Amino acid sequence: QLQLVQSGGGLVQPGGTLRLSCAASGGTKAVDYYAVGWFREAPGKEREGIACITGGEGVTEYKDSVKGRFTVSRDNAKNTVYLQIVSLEPEDTAIYYCAADAAVGCTFEASWYASWGRGTQVTVSS
Repeated sequence: QLQLVQSGGGLVQPGGTLRLSCAASGGTKAVDYYAVGWFREAPGKEREGIACITGGEGVTEYKDSVKGRFTVSRDNAKNTVYLQIVSLEPEDTAIYYCAADAAVGCTFEASWYASWGRGTQVTVSS
């Protein structure tokens, strides 16, 4: 059973940078086999998909609203996928989740993913 352990959230001032981690364990394949999506759930709002990376070639996709500030990367040696966020804004305050699936491609649809991390809180405030 694939497990995703998240870390890296916290309180950050506007304009700051964070790197969120999503470490995979327990699966029969390495993390680069899986598509990994990143989602966030802001207070009072629905969970939204914001970025993803495909298994294999590692093609990344981003929601238009986060392009240029969010970057997904993968470290196969550490079996970990990262989401780096720069120029943080108060509107980025949310619980951030990673999710994984063995299917081809990747998507911003939460229902597509079989395995989920527990989430990590990101708060952007001065």
